[in-house]
Amino acid sequence: MQNTIKNVNLQHCNMLKTAVVILNWNGKHWLEKFVPSVLESLTSNSELIVADNASNDGSIELMQEKFGNVRLIKFDVNHGFAGGYNEAIKQIDAEYIVLLNSDVHTNPGWIEPLEAFMDSNPDYAACQPKLKWYARKNMFEYAGGSGGFLDINGYPFCRGRIFEELEEDKGQYDDIIDIFWATGACLFIRKKDFINIGGLDEKFFAHMEEIDLCWRLWNSKRKIAVVPQSQVWHVGGGSLPKSSARKTYLNFRNNLLLIYKNYPLQKLRSVMRKRFFLDGVALLSFMLKGHFSDAFAVCKARRHFNRMKSNFDKSTSTEYPPVMYEGNILKAFYFKGNRKFSQINF
Repeated sequence: MQNTIKNVNLQHCNMLKTAVVILNWNGKHWLEKFVPSVLESLTSNSELIVADNASNDGSIELMQEKFGNVRLIKFDVNHGFAGGYNEAIKQIDAEYIVLLNSDVHTNPGWIEPLEAFMDSNPDYAACQPKLKWYARKNMFEYAGGSGGFLDINGYPFCRGRIFEELEEDKGQYDDIIDIFWATGACLFIRKKDFINIGGLDEKFFAHMEEIDLCWRLWNSKRKIAVVPQSQVWHVGGGSLPKSSARKTYLNFRNNLLLIYKNYPLQKLRSVMRKRFFLDGVALLSFMLKGHFSDAFAVCKARRHFNRMKSNFDKSTSTEYPPVMYEGNILKAFYFKGNRKFSQINF
């Protein structure tokens, strides 16, 4: 579905319209580098708020000394990505919330298109801007590109990024469309929808909790879109390095939890059988490449998933979200050579 942004006259009211919330954990260098650009890009009815997850690297002191005008929410413990945002958003009174990573650069004008789209489309709970790579400014960035999707086996990919393959932004994904998930690096969401859906699932701790949130929104008949008229630049890998076994563990474990929670119940057993086989292939691939810590992380992820799954309620949905890619992205990418989103036949 493609939408046209309508012109909207924003009414001034007492409640803050948009709260841009950066969740920080030991990211002093990112705050020092990127908070100035966020401050410069704020509108007259938006505010930057930094929520700190018990950092011990001088982040608090930096914010107090260099950015004393920025509202600071301090936690005594590290709540993780999900818990940190849940706790912070409870303390914020705004119509819209932006979950913004600390390693994101913004230019003036990125907030207005997102606000305008949401103002004009009340059936949408959330949206995202075009996410590009800070290191190579005209490339899409891994964590969100121009909107996220999920295949039938639970593998995420984006317009502009399939697995590790990034595309150059040539305007090919500049249309506003419905997407499966909006990136957690810059997620623009109505606060009432965030609260009504129960916020981010804290049992995920970190990684894929935004996909889970978006899947639950779709299952509750709320929509999500990408608005590429807004764009931001993401460093990526700011909290965990790309080669981190910890990241491998969280991605595999949380991906299985994501499927278990949200997949149509009558189709769950079939997809879990497929994932057992596919995760075995991934484990073997890691071992053949000599990445033994990643191979061990896959085993650990599956073991912990089996322990954790009883703590989750399964979805009562009987169908996939309408934006689910009902094909196999592994087959399309590795066997058919479809390296670009535009080559995927939805």
